[in-house]
Amino acid sequence: MKLTFRGAVRTVTGSLHEVEAQGRRYLVDCGLYQGRRAEARRRNEGFAFDPRSIDGVLLTHAHMDHAGRLPTLVRAGFDGPIWATAATRDLAAVMLRDSARIQESDAAYWNRKHPDEPIEPLYRAADAEAAVGRLAGVPYGRWFDLAGGVRALFLDAGHILGSAQVLVEVRSGALAAPRRVLYTGDLGRRDVPILRDPETAPVPVDALVMESTYGDRLHPRGEDMQRALAEAVGRAAERRGVVVVPAFSVGRTQRLVYHLHRLIDDHVLPPMDVVVDSPLSTDVTEIHRLHSECFDEEARGWLERGGDPFGFARLRYTRTSDESKALNARQGPLVIISASGMCESGRILHHLRQRLPDGRNLVLLVGYQAAGTLGRRLQEGASEVRIFGETVGVRAQVETVSGVSAHADRLGLEAHARSHRSGLGAVYVVHGEEDASLALARRLSADGLPGVMVPEEGRAYEL
Repeated sequence: MKLTFRGAVRTVTGSLHEVEAQGRRYLVDCGLYQGRRAEARRRNEGFAFDPRSIDGVLLTHAHMDHAGRLPTLVRAGFDGPIWATAATRDLAAVMLRDSARIQESDAAYWNRKHPDEPIEPLYRAADAEAAVGRLAGVPYGRWFDLAGGVRALFLDAGHILGSAQVLVEVRSGALAAPRRVLYTGDLGRRDVPILRDPETAPVPVDALVMESTYGDRLHPRGEDMQRALAEAVGRAAERRGVVVVPAFSVGRTQRLVYHLHRLIDDHVLPPMDVVVDSPLSTDVTEIHRLHSECFDEEARGWLERGGDPFGFARLRYTRTSDESKALNARQGPLVIISASGMCESGRILHHLRQRLPDGRNLVLLVGYQAAGTLGRRLQEGASEVRIFGETVGVRAQVETVSGVSAHADRLGLEAHARSHRSGLGAVYVVHGEEDASLALARRLSADGLPGVMVPEEGRAYEL
């Protein structure tokens, strides 16, 4: 078995890993690199391999930094299956269609503003539909065959709805025992609302490919996060400001709605309107309601009692662009939740352009902001930013509330790695900025785990 790391190596986006076994080649994820426009364009347009040589894709979850290049892969000649859990299949279908629509829309907007510098969308709706047509749903916990002697198993990752760890097993007459590699994908947190906790593999694994987004830091306790969220939103409400929250449509938005619902119901926050301004988030929330098999006992109990974790009286979901534009005239107190979570595309850019110049407003960052993204520049205190080629002054407050993240922190990652210690021969630390990956690798090595390394992009490793 040969492992090659094609993306999300010493960086936190663009997950793309290759596993070769029994003469077949498979990808684990095929995600968009998110960062500065020129570099993102360069990384996302092509592949360092022939897509026609890939026999199948194992998709850990539907976030665009894990699934967003699938239409490009299919357009370049890939014609194999894309395996995913049922919930990921449903989420990825709406997200890839939405991604194509956003890329077409953003390219058209740019071209109107910059007719001398026209750009093409990375892919179009037809490419997204072609990728969606290759999605195949597989249940958690059931082995499925990839080819002769190669099979895979999806284990709950607890990150977002449908998220999975991917266990790949190779059996061959040339091997004394099967070889197994476990890809964590994005690993979720334990004891948080809505989703089940991450699972441990039911059999020993030879190699672990582990994410490290928060490999060098800890999350605050749940009650501390809720207090920080309430205080930040409460201060903006007192100023009669508008709170703009960039949030991924899958997972982060639903978790925020859950927390705001509770804070308003418990009178910790004053009565205030909350708008989820994203057709995708609206569709995704409906898909959440269809896949309660992914929920923990608390969320299932809420549903069984006739409640709705994702809806309350002051909450509204929007779909049309006219509904979105009408929010420009709204005064605070008001919360607008919109995608994307790193402020790289979509309606959030229009809300930021509208609200950043007003000091009463608040931009509330609740998720990881990768280096080079607009979200990171705001987080680092930029006094002005560029949005759609225009300079926008930043006078709004910008605050970060940690702990809403759906990623395991350093302690969670370490505990998950230790749970697979028996028989483990190598640990590859990926999907984190270089400092975070190296820090986690050092701690895992100090803890006695064997063969811990941060791989090099494009390099192959024999298992």
